[in-house]
Amino acid sequence: MQTKSIMIVGVGGQGSLLASRLLGSVLMSKGYDVKVSEVHGMSQRGGSVVTYVKYGDKVYSPVIEKGEADVIISFEELEAARWISHLKPGGTIITSTQQIDPMPVISGVAKYPDKLIEKIENAGAKVIAVDALSLAQKAGNAKASNVVLMGKVASLLDFDESCWQNALEELVPPKFLEVNKVAFELGKNA
Repeated sequence: MQTKSIMIVGVGGQGSLLASRLLGSVLMSKGYDVKVSEVHGMSQRGGSVVTYVKYGDKVYSPVIEKGEADVIISFEELEAARWISHLKPGGTIITSTQQIDPMPVISGVAKYPDKLIEKIENAGAKVIAVDALSLAQKAGNAKASNVVLMGKVASLLDFDESCWQNALEELVPPKFLEVNKVAFELGKNA
């Protein structure tokens, strides 16, 4: 199998690390060689966080260069726009419709860009937009929006449900497991 490249992008504290571990666990359970690399940036201060996930028969490096990502999973609209240069022509962006103001917007120096999803589509990307925050709140915890998006990813990959459920059970702390299972289902069906 040809190597596939997935970027997970967001803002510090949104759960990109758990999302990358879930995806990596599922891919390894299907027998793929998987490499995951975390690039944190200013995650402690709400800055951009990027994780690379590559899988295939043999993967030599987890790094994804510009124009190489088959899929970008974004936890926030501006992050989807920020990383679009890494998407392959004809690639897909799965993004939450959530908007988190970066520091220049908070300080009044800049304005959050309008119509980002439309601009990303006009740049040639296939966009699947999900109101992950609302679905996570419906599941019982706004912080589960990362798992909502992984549910949407699961709906697009042809892997059996048990792989995802096993990964959730392995990686999510027991006290948050039920909420995350509900979030995953809501995302899968979104």
